[in-house]
Amino acid sequence: MRALVIAWLMCVVAVAAVLGSSLFVVNEGEQAIRTRFGVVQQTGYGPGLHACWPFDRIVRVDGRISTLAMQGETFLTSEQQGLLVDLALHWRVDDAVRFDTAVGADDQRAAGQLADALRSELKSAWAGRTLAQLLAAPHGGVDDAVLAKLAARAGELGLRVVDVQVARIDPTEDSAQAIYRRMQAAYSAEAAQVRAEAQADVDRIRAEADRSRAELIAAATRDSQRLRGEGEAAAAAIYARSFGRDPEFAAFWRSLQAYRTALGREGDVLVIQPDGDFYKYLRSPARH
Repeated sequence: MRALVIAWLMCVVAVAAVLGSSLFVVNEGEQAIRTRFGVVQQTGYGPGLHACWPFDRIVRVDGRISTLAMQGETFLTSEQQGLLVDLALHWRVDDAVRFDTAVGADDQRAAGQLADALRSELKSAWAGRTLAQLLAAPHGGVDDAVLAKLAARAGELGLRVVDVQVARIDPTEDSAQAIYRRMQAAYSAEAAQVRAEAQADVDRIRAEADRSRAELIAAATRDSQRLRGEGEAAAAAIYARSFGRDPEFAAFWRSLQAYRTALGREGDVLVIQPDGDFYKYLRSPARH
């Protein structure tokens, strides 16, 4: 009796094992492949419980979008400047059968090969651009040509590239120092040029001012000499008319001029005879 019970239990366990290996569950967002001895039997299972033969192989693939963060990647520009770049690669399984054949449905292996392809394409594309061009380019320089080549490689793996994002582009420390030195040299040259142009303007303005000053002084001197000559001529004419009318006044005036010349400075000593003609107007001007 006991042996019979054990036999029945073993049968139940065997049946349960067979039934368990003949059923499989596909979750929401998964893709499933059923193969038999390496040959694909069926794909495209929807979510739920499905049946299979115990010797069938069931491969489940996550059909949701996966993201691979690539941080601190190094690249070189056309100026041989080192760059540190953070990337985000978004992909998903597009062909489960090809995905299983290419990488054994291994997500990490597939992500590694896709990342290597992206690095290769970006190194080739960015090597022909300057840092300024990369910073000004849309999507960080990940253009359609790069995406097309990456999509072709992804298709070989049974994947589809959803998006590639450039989170950061920074020059390396050595490149940053080199950029700083070039900017400093450029600004110094520009400042020197501005100073030279300003000095040239100062010299030009000073020369124009000196020339204008010289012209003004020359014109003023010419006008003053002309006016002085005209005044002296008019004074001489007036003196001539006055002296012709009164010779005695003329003698008196010339004596006053002589007194001014001879006695006009303080401390001068004049030795003359008191009764001479020179002293006659000082001695008794009323009689002459």
